[in-house]
Amino acid sequence: MSNLYTPRSIVARALPAAIVLILAGPAVATNGYFAHGYGTKSKAMAGTGVSLSLDTLAPATNPAALTGVDEQTDLGIAYFSPDRGYDVTGAATGACLSPQQCTFGVGPESRRSDRDYFLIPHFGIARKWSDEVTVGIAVYGNGGMNTRYVGGSATVGAPMGTVPPGTAFTLPGTFGSGTAGVDLIQLFVAPTYARRFDNGVSIGISPILAMQSFEARGLGNFAPFSSAPTKLTNNGHDRSYGLGLKLGIQAPIGESARFGASYQTRMSMSEFDSYAGLFAGQGDFDIPASATVGFSVAASEALTLAFDVEWIGYGGVDSIANPIFPNLQRAPLGADGGAGFGWNDMTVYKLGAAWQADARSTWRFGYSFGHQPIDSSEVLFNILAPGVVEQHYTVGYTRESEGGNSWTIAAMYAPSESVSGINPLDPAQNIKLSMDQFEFEFSYTFGR
Repeated sequence: MSNLYTPRSIVARALPAAIVLILAGPAVATNGYFAHGYGTKSKAMAGTGVSLSLDTLAPATNPAALTGVDEQTDLGIAYFSPDRGYDVTGAATGACLSPQQCTFGVGPESRRSDRDYFLIPHFGIARKWSDEVTVGIAVYGNGGMNTRYVGGSATVGAPMGTVPPGTAFTLPGTFGSGTAGVDLIQLFVAPTYARRFDNGVSIGISPILAMQSFEARGLGNFAPFSSAPTKLTNNGHDRSYGLGLKLGIQAPIGESARFGASYQTRMSMSEFDSYAGLFAGQGDFDIPASATVGFSVAASEALTLAFDVEWIGYGGVDSIANPIFPNLQRAPLGADGGAGFGWNDMTVYKLGAAWQADARSTWRFGYSFGHQPIDSSEVLFNILAPGVVEQHYTVGYTRESEGGNSWTIAAMYAPSESVSGINPLDPAQNIKLSMDQFEFEFSYTFGR
């Protein structure tokens, strides 16, 4: 077959886009810190797509879906705007019950992160290796634990003088050590092989190359709880690299419906050496496993409906899942079994629709819901990462040109959600975390 691209040439064309993503900064935090969808068409349908073939970002949801994608290149960019912060009520105690038991209070105050918008690009390419085989590459990201709290204060009890009550010190910054926050970026490069069989079943495989970048600031007062205090905070951006695998299948159900399923392995990542005193396991921060199942049905010639269920295994990674207590009492931060962010697994239900208004125009709509992963007992550490969004409302539009190219827009709104709980280091206080989000994305498809 003529005019076929080799896998090597596809990778060569994709690498510049990967570099752009690395330099672009953080990605979306919606379902925990996973994006609500990948590719503009999928995002317009609330992230559905495991049983559909929408565009060259399909491998991020299901590698098998690439068999139904035409030879094309997709370039896109999103404007993502999250509003997140915390509200603390109740005066800080600033006292010690014993030399080993002193309180640590935040505020009381209300603060919003001043990092409230990001530009996020993506890239994908697909080529036909044969009539049955499609190869491609998708470049995309996750992230969103990107916060920066300027100002604020913390009140720390110190075992000085008579104990109890000891002596209280009020220090600047959310955690009493200046501007506080974290910055997490995750980049994925997924070369993909997908094959369709004569019976209509498609399978696909994507070995995933992953890169993470992380920085923490303003956590110096947790040094007494750390196994490596010099590797706890304010060490700039550190990088981590690793590999994973995504497998997928699609199968027809009668003449008008299709089933899809995919599974992504836990990605084993190298440690964040500069933050070995923060993350459990000496800086370990693996990327959790995930799985998606769903189906789509052509309800009419113009209307397609899709329903997906996605599971994200946050609970399988200690540095994400370990609760603050009793872990902080049993092991210091950074050690095996050390405290983490206390996140639970997350299951997300997604419903999408695509309506073809005419030969060149398609409207898309979607809604998704999933219980946020943070328990009320874990609000203190999650001031840094308040990933509490649960619902997404989406809409989008695609317009095709006569030459085979097209453009797509998608908008997402995630209404405000919150979680409240007692400050575990100062029970006189209540901490409320909250977040809402908006995203607008544009992509352009270059057909062949």
